[in-house]
Amino acid sequence: MITEHLSETPVIAIIGAGTIGMAWSVVFASAGLETRLFDAGPGQAEKAKETAARRLADLANHGLIEEDLAAILARIHPAETLDEALSGASHVQENVPEDLSLKHKVLADVLATAPRDCVIASSTSFIEPTRLFSEMPGRERCLVIHPGNPPFLIRVTEIVPAPFTAPETTSRAEALMAHVDMGPVRVNHEPEGFAFNRLQGALLREAYCLVRDGIVTPDEIDRMVRDGLGLRLSVTGPFENADLNAPGGIEGHAERMGPSYYRLGQERGQDDPWTADMVATVSAARRAKLPMDDRAERAAWRDQAVMRVMKARKDAGV
Repeated sequence: MITEHLSETPVIAIIGAGTIGMAWSVVFASAGLETRLFDAGPGQAEKAKETAARRLADLANHGLIEEDLAAILARIHPAETLDEALSGASHVQENVPEDLSLKHKVLADVLATAPRDCVIASSTSFIEPTRLFSEMPGRERCLVIHPGNPPFLIRVTEIVPAPFTAPETTSRAEALMAHVDMGPVRVNHEPEGFAFNRLQGALLREAYCLVRDGIVTPDEIDRMVRDGLGLRLSVTGPFENADLNAPGGIEGHAERMGPSYYRLGQERGQDDPWTADMVATVSAARRAKLPMDDRAERAAWRDQAVMRVMKARKDAGV
């Protein structure tokens, strides 16, 4: 049960009310949770609530929120002090700028003030939780929860515990993210940049190289991703897409395309062949999700879904 890891009346403290903190307030408040916003900048929390009201109106206009907007906004409370924001909180989401020394200072203050049973999470995009929390008392209740940007649209979060994070802390964080429809993904081993930004970074690194080498222009890169890769990957992930496209599924794709992709990687100084064990792991996950005999039906579903995306883009003039 999701709710067994949630307090009966969860209170969320959002520390840092910039773009990400504001977006988190939309996520939590629209999920029915009391949400407090604190920022050291004068008037920043109030400004964030005003922006949240506009984002909520946008979501409602697109049929993505059905509850009365005034009721949702009433759950967002700008706090004048850190103490006020943290009083009675069951979860803290820190969102100050990506500066390790600043985060250390803010998080130390949070840990000294927050209730002892409160989960402390950072929205950091790149800093591993061990570097953030290892020297702090109470580190067992700390971890990273990294959202896509903006989280009220990109409904996935990376849950990144450190070796010292208590299992109960991780369970509570995953339960909360599931409860607010933020698709938790457990990330193991604390890689810098986690998984989301490593995937995003791989595309950007190659894009910059293609522009540098005069192969295509920045506008052409954007067009190929927007109207090509991104269009089909908006309804399937890369593994599912390859599985549906290739005769023989993901294993057939790896057999035929793996050597070529390996050579492309070698051009960039990588030595990462798709080994038989790696392909077998991915193939087993795909077959558990979708039997081989059902691939044609799923491919037809994908094509229909892409058509609906294309129509929505056409209607929006994109």
